[in-house]
Amino acid sequence: MKDNFKSNWYPLDNAGKLYPSIMSWRVSTLFRISVTLTETVDKDILQNALSKIINRFPYFQVNLRPGLFWYYFDYTENIPKVEEEIYYPCMCLKLKKKNQFPFRVLYYNKKISVEFSHSITDGTGGIIFLQSLLKEYFKEKNIFSSEPKNDFFNYSDYPKAEEFEDSFKKHYNKNIPVPNKLPKAFHFPVNLENKGVYHIVTGIIPVRDILSISKKFNVTLTEFLIAVYFETILDYIEILKIEHPNLKLNPIVLNVPVNLRNLYNSSTLRNFFTTVTPNIDPRLSKYSFEEILAYVHNYMNYKVNRRFIDQYISKNIKSELSILNRITPLFIKNLVLPFAYSRLAEGSYTSGLSNLGKISVPKELEPYIERFEAYPPPSEGNKIKIVTISYKDNLYITFGKLTTDKNIERIFFSKLKKMGLNIKIETNDTF
Repeated sequence: MKDNFKSNWYPLDNAGKLYPSIMSWRVSTLFRISVTLTETVDKDILQNALSKIINRFPYFQVNLRPGLFWYYFDYTENIPKVEEEIYYPCMCLKLKKKNQFPFRVLYYNKKISVEFSHSITDGTGGIIFLQSLLKEYFKEKNIFSSEPKNDFFNYSDYPKAEEFEDSFKKHYNKNIPVPNKLPKAFHFPVNLENKGVYHIVTGIIPVRDILSISKKFNVTLTEFLIAVYFETILDYIEILKIEHPNLKLNPIVLNVPVNLRNLYNSSTLRNFFTTVTPNIDPRLSKYSFEEILAYVHNYMNYKVNRRFIDQYISKNIKSELSILNRITPLFIKNLVLPFAYSRLAEGSYTSGLSNLGKISVPKELEPYIERFEAYPPPSEGNKIKIVTISYKDNLYITFGKLTTDKNIERIFFSKLKKMGLNIKIETNDTF
C-alpha cells in the first residue's frame, strides 16, 4: 500500500459513504457472489489462496474507522480468514468492529462465497475478486502450471492507481444539473421476516432459450426481465385489489443498477455504478406486455447514456460536497441517515433488479466449476429484490427476500414457464 499510495487510509467513495451509517440486521448492505465447484472446498488451500491475493487488493485489505465527519478505511497488515458458512446469506457483518474487514470469504461443501459490503465495492469489484481467488485456489491445487490467459490483470503486479480511484469524483461536472425527484413508490404490503433471516429463491434457466425470446421481442435480456417483473407486480396488485378494494396505489418504480466503467472508461474496483428507475403507474388502466416492453426498451435506450448519467453523478457529488454534509458530525449522521435513507431512497423504489452479466473463468478452470450465482443485499424498505448472473449455459435469477410471502417469485417464474422456458427452482425455504 505504501509503495503505491500517498497514505495508508482513504475516504469512502461517493456511493459507499452512506452504507456504514445505515447498516443494521435487516439492512446489512452485503451482497454475495458464489461459485460452486465440482468437488468439496479445501479450507486450507482456500486460506492460502486468500492470503496470497489479498496484497493485490490493498483497497480491500482495510478496516472501517470513524472520523469526525465521515467514516474512512484504514489499511491493515492483517490477513482475512476464511469462514465456514453457518448462517443465512448476506446477514449482518459487524463492519464497525475492530479489525473487521468489509468483506468475508465463506465456504460450505462445494461452494465458495464472497460477501462484500457496498461501502467498499460493487458487483463488478466483487466478481473480479472472486475470479482472482479462484485462479489462485486452483493454482495452489496444481491444476495448471502456467498462467491462464485473458486475466483481468497480472496478480504479481502492483495495484494501479486507476483501480483505487473514486471515479465519481473524477467524472463530476459541477455545471451539470441534478435529475428530477422520483414520485413516492408502491411498496409490497407484506410482513417482514424475523431479524437475521433471509430467504433466497433461484430460478435456473438455459441462457440460450431466454436470449432467444428476448431477441424475438428485439430487446436486451435486462430489458426483457424488467418487463416481466413489471407485469408480475401489476398482476400481484390485481390480486391485492380483491382482498383490499381500497388499496392505495403509487407508481411501480424499479431500481436498476448500471455499471459505469464502460461508459467512462474506468478501471476502478471501488463502487462505480448508478441506478436508473423505470416506472409504471398501475392507476393508468391495463398494460399489455408489448406496451411494457416498448416502454422499458425506450427508457433504457434513452437513460443509459452519459448525458443523463452525468446528472446522477452530479446529484450525488453535490450532496456529498454540500455545506450541511461537510459540517455535520458523524454521530449525527448515524442518527439521521437511516431515517433519510428509508424515506428518501428506499421510499422511492418498489424493488430492484440487477443483471451482473456473464461471468467467465480461464478455460483451464471450467471443468472444475459448476456454476456461479449472486444474491442481492437485503433491504427493509424493498423487501424483495432480484439479481441475475449467467455462467456458460445457464442464467441464474435470484430473489432475495425479507418476507415469507411467495407470490412475487411464483408469478414471475410462472410467466417465464408459460413462454416455454424450462426452469429449475432452488431455495433455502419451501417453495
